[in-house]
Amino acid sequence: MLLKDKKILVAVTGSIAIYKTLELIRLYIKAGAKVRVIMTEGAKKFISPITFEAISQSKVLDESNESWDKNQDYNHIDIGKWSDIFVIAPCSANTINKLSNGLADNLLTQVALAYPRMKILAPAANTNMLRNPVTQASIKMLKLCNFEIIESQTKELVCKDVGDGAMADPEAIFYASARELLKEEYWVNRKVVLSGGGTVEKIDDVRYISNYSSGKMARSLALSLYLKGAEVCLVSTRGYENLPKDIHVIPVQSSSEMYEYLVDSVRVAKKGVMTKTTLMDASRPELIQKTPYLFMVAAVSDYVPSFPQNGKMKKDMIGPSWDLNLKQNIDILSSLNKSEMISIGFKAEMDEVSALNNASSMLEKKNLDGVCLNILGDENSFGSDSNEIELMLKNNSYSFKGEKLEISLGILNRLQNEFKENE
Repeated sequence: MLLKDKKILVAVTGSIAIYKTLELIRLYIKAGAKVRVIMTEGAKKFISPITFEAISQSKVLDESNESWDKNQDYNHIDIGKWSDIFVIAPCSANTINKLSNGLADNLLTQVALAYPRMKILAPAANTNMLRNPVTQASIKMLKLCNFEIIESQTKELVCKDVGDGAMADPEAIFYASARELLKEEYWVNRKVVLSGGGTVEKIDDVRYISNYSSGKMARSLALSLYLKGAEVCLVSTRGYENLPKDIHVIPVQSSSEMYEYLVDSVRVAKKGVMTKTTLMDASRPELIQKTPYLFMVAAVSDYVPSFPQNGKMKKDMIGPSWDLNLKQNIDILSSLNKSEMISIGFKAEMDEVSALNNASSMLEKKNLDGVCLNILGDENSFGSDSNEIELMLKNNSYSFKGEKLEISLGILNRLQNEFKENE
């Protein structure tokens, strides 16, 4: 119920991509939002209004039924007041150019002209129509006028041309809408680095040692941070598929590769952090930014093969038994430079008796601001969609239980409350 009770106004124009909007509305409804639909006359040539009424569970507003009855809000002024966000998907080249010039010759453009808040626009048009300099100039103008443009895709279009112009996938529009609805000032533009998944340590070119970490918790945290408005970099071995493209994902395998990219990512995240030495330096305003975060969620191998081999080792070379020589691995979290950032570690335990002591020790020895303790069990084993986390800070601790995305949002809300006063 990510968008519980949010009010979303969806407008559709005359485009074959209109069928994707049915899936978009289904995603909104599934997330708990209330949806109303505006259809242009051109849109009704592709899909009947009754189809949108069935999936949105509300009456479609079009040119034929606008009402100024004081007991209704189905007109181009009041329906905008009802909604929290206005989404135009698909938006034809014709409507793009009308909107950029302030025209209001139909119900959709009238609503857009009267709508004061953020508008999400997903273009859908033939490549030549979309890339026409007039349309491109209109898109640039709209970006300056409270519109967020969800970029179209390059693929084979309905006209059989191959090029840019296909409407973005429903998931991309959904996430962009959710980000606009859920973002919070504390997280907006804050740089965050996460690690995720279980590292893969080479034995030879066909064998490796790893662990059962799925990367789902890191994925949920990365998605939650994106929805809150943060600039997210996820360094992970697995579990990062189908995330919004604005999340910068760096796929890795081994712990050494993960460490290398984490060092670079942390350095980039901290670039421009305001310190005491630059606090009074008004000539360098680019140094002023929010304190970055580090979430070390990955399950890094404690030991790695001492002598990884090239090629495939044969059984007749190894013999009837195999004593695999391992060496202790680098402690990535201890080795990273965590100064000038808020660092949160994750610890998985199976023994409830020693779990709290081990997490408390990790908090102190690794110089962390917090530890998320996960005691593995039947209901929250590796790879499950649910979890149970104890967020341990230096002076307080908080418990979370449920779906991993729900837990992630709860953790971020708690961290925001704990650390916002320090900035």
